[in-house]
Amino acid sequence: MKTEKSTSNIRHRRNAVLGAAFLMATSAIGPGFLTQTAVFTQNLAASFGFVILLSILLDIGAQLNIWRIIAVSERKAQDIANLVFPGAGYFLAVLIVMGGLAFNIGNVGGAGLGLNILTGVSPETGAVISAVIAIGIFIVKEAGSVMDRFAQMMGFIMIALTTYVAFRSHPPVGEAVIRTFVPEALDPIAIVTLVGGTVGGYITFAGAHRLLDAGIKGPSALPDVSRSSVSAILIASVMRIVLFLAVLGVVSQGVMLDPKNPAVTPFQHVAGSFGAIIFGVVIWAASITSVVGAAYTSVSFISGFNKQIEANRNKWIIGFIIVSTAVLVTVGRPAQVLVFVGALNGLILPIALALILLAAYHSQIVGNYRHPKILAVIGWTVAVLMAVLSAQTLVKYISTLAG
Repeated sequence: MKTEKSTSNIRHRRNAVLGAAFLMATSAIGPGFLTQTAVFTQNLAASFGFVILLSILLDIGAQLNIWRIIAVSERKAQDIANLVFPGAGYFLAVLIVMGGLAFNIGNVGGAGLGLNILTGVSPETGAVISAVIAIGIFIVKEAGSVMDRFAQMMGFIMIALTTYVAFRSHPPVGEAVIRTFVPEALDPIAIVTLVGGTVGGYITFAGAHRLLDAGIKGPSALPDVSRSSVSAILIASVMRIVLFLAVLGVVSQGVMLDPKNPAVTPFQHVAGSFGAIIFGVVIWAASITSVVGAAYTSVSFISGFNKQIEANRNKWIIGFIIVSTAVLVTVGRPAQVLVFVGALNGLILPIALALILLAAYHSQIVGNYRHPKILAVIGWTVAVLMAVLSAQTLVKYISTLAG
């Protein structure tokens, strides 16, 4: 009996570790992820490989620090921030929820577009149907386990289908490898966008908070936490790389991307109408998992502030999805708001990362834990670099909006 229970606990722990990795990765892989990857590949060609490589290193540096300190403190990010500076946690929660809601409007819209391509229903109807599916995950009793499995399944589907398209597009792999290490062009905005889109805003906290909810915390859990953290970045990066190769194979042949929907072009070019269907599945899977991740993580930032919210967390998550969908259906995608919040998302990372790093030096938060110096140096380097680049990007966006 004890053996069966022990085996069950090991299986539950393994599933939670993998589920947290996929939740974070699929939260990052949304409609914006697909569009940004396609556009930057067209602009930078094979040199975009260098931007991807640099962003992977920055992503891992940021996420390893955040996940480890959250796990060892056994507290969620907003509670840690409040202990570092009173009120900082509330400020961070406001930023996360604002960004999560704004992006969720786009996520719901992407899911609606996916169903529009697949079934012919209007994008608005597709958005509502997708929202109902997402809500269904949080109605069941074991919502956490269902969310984990759903994220894993959608992640595998997205990567497999995009890999097929990349293979069919015959990209110049040799040139891509060379330019990954010796780029001909470099765009700081691309770096900020990729890092902000992968570990910015609510995204990096999705898996860390999921591990806490699954009971994987404390110093003894650090090996699992570190493995899950790095795995999450690598999963998202695999999707980024295969999409990059798919687009590169097409643009290297002189094909121009569709300006209205850049990411669909390689799918249609290599497989015609069937390619459009593949893209419909990919963008729906990318969008619906981002809807789930954004709603879950955003509510996790406010649930600890009120016992009623904590006791009814799934209802608040459902409400978050309903509000996002209602805004999309009635107002549409507020483009300027999304652009501004997108730039703001890059600033959230250095603020949150700095607060979490400072917590590593508070014994009342982390106990006897000693954070590795090399990780701290990497973390502070990422925080400073992203603060400077994000501030420059935000100023450019604001001046563009004002003009």
